[in-house]
Amino acid sequence: MAETSIEWTDATWNPVAGCLIITPGCTNCYAMRMAARLEAMGVPKYAGLTRKSGNRYIWTGKVRLDEASLETPLKWRKPRKIFVNSMSDLFHDDVPAEFIARVWDVMQRTPQHTYQILTKRPERMREVITSLDLPALEHVWLGTSVENAAVLSRLDDLRSTPAIIRFVSFEPLIGSVATADLRGIHWAIVGGESGPRSRPMDEKWVDEIRLNCLATGTAFFFKQWGGKNKKATGRTYLNRTWDELPRVQ
Repeated sequence: MAETSIEWTDATWNPVAGCLIITPGCTNCYAMRMAARLEAMGVPKYAGLTRKSGNRYIWTGKVRLDEASLETPLKWRKPRKIFVNSMSDLFHDDVPAEFIARVWDVMQRTPQHTYQILTKRPERMREVITSLDLPALEHVWLGTSVENAAVLSRLDDLRSTPAIIRFVSFEPLIGSVATADLRGIHWAIVGGESGPRSRPMDEKWVDEIRLNCLATGTAFFFKQWGGKNKKATGRTYLNRTWDELPRVQ
């Protein structure tokens, strides 16, 4: 587990490492660059998880279960918001359901923390949680990433997943999602892509999401404008910062 600069969380926990590019939102994933850097530093956990493609590194599709870090949250007494698997996807097809159940057990035993699980595979998330009858917990928030209108169906899968708090990350936002149905979604994070190959985000797309949030009572969190230098572009929108968080019903 590690402290993080991600604006909407406090720490990251990675019992799984490695992933696979599945939609355009994955194209410039920061975790691929980070995994390649960690492998170059000699960290065994990330060996073989990326490969060189042209002048960049991409996922190989392999995932690695990290037994050593599985129970790390049990050692953290101070309450934290914890982003689960910032370097992978807990619901990747190659992560066994039995291992996911063990992750759930650790989260259930540490109610002092708030866990934020973000997946691009909400259909499998629903299937695994339902088949294993994993409990919906107030301190375990379930979310999905939506980068453009082509993957809006992920919201339907999320909505049908047993959860007390559901959230969506519109990051990297690379197209309009004006028709997103946010009913039953308690929190929306919005952010532009960052890094050397970042694609631009139109302010109109952000406006559409904020108005949608107002209509459905969804908490609105604006993370960043992104770009090659995300610090320079900042995270001010409509002359203020937006750091709303969901409330447990």
